[in-house]
Amino acid sequence: MSARDEVLARLRAARDAGGASPPDVARDHRRTGAHAPGSAGAVDRLDETLTDYRATVHRVGGEDEVAGAVAAVLGDASSVVVPAGLPAGWLSAYDGEVRTDDPPLSVADLDATDAVVTGGAVAIADTGTFVLDALAPDQGRRAISLVPDHHVCVLRASDVVSSVPEALARLDPNGPLTFVSGPSATSDIELDRVEGVHGPRRLDVVLVGPM
Repeated sequence: MSARDEVLARLRAARDAGGASPPDVARDHRRTGAHAPGSAGAVDRLDETLTDYRATVHRVGGEDEVAGAVAAVLGDASSVVVPAGLPAGWLSAYDGEVRTDDPPLSVADLDATDAVVTGGAVAIADTGTFVLDALAPDQGRRAISLVPDHHVCVLRASDVVSSVPEALARLDPNGPLTFVSGPSATSDIELDRVEGVHGPRRLDVVLVGPM
């Protein structure tokens, strides 16, 4: 009997047995992190892990400082794409061209745009990850966060949690979710790192909250 035949025979036997109760699985894994959601500890931890992933973090104390931070991060970018529901005040200090993705821009138009600015649904401090929800008006469809070479994401302290289970509890699984951990990067067999292969080469996070 070949290995393939043996595997198929085992599958058939398991199917024919039927009615067998599944084994009990321990579900006592940790569901919360060391820091409470939105706390200074969670925000500091997120700053640390984002930096480990080669994102650049810009801390601001309140919403009134977001516009200045975003304009500074965009620097000499001549154009930026934004989702239709992005707060208008976030770009009030930016003097380049703002392209709203409504109606949706073509891939060619997105590729010709210098940067994208979005909000975020939730950020995970322990992993240095933030999540974009395509159903949210300040985050928009997935393409706008993947095609431009520079992504600027504004995250509020209230959306920062410590652990993955805490983040998943806040997300709607029925819509497209994009998990972002640093700039897009890959490494070949010799571990030579190349950035910008599957998404933005540069990632800046404006983190609004306790400093």
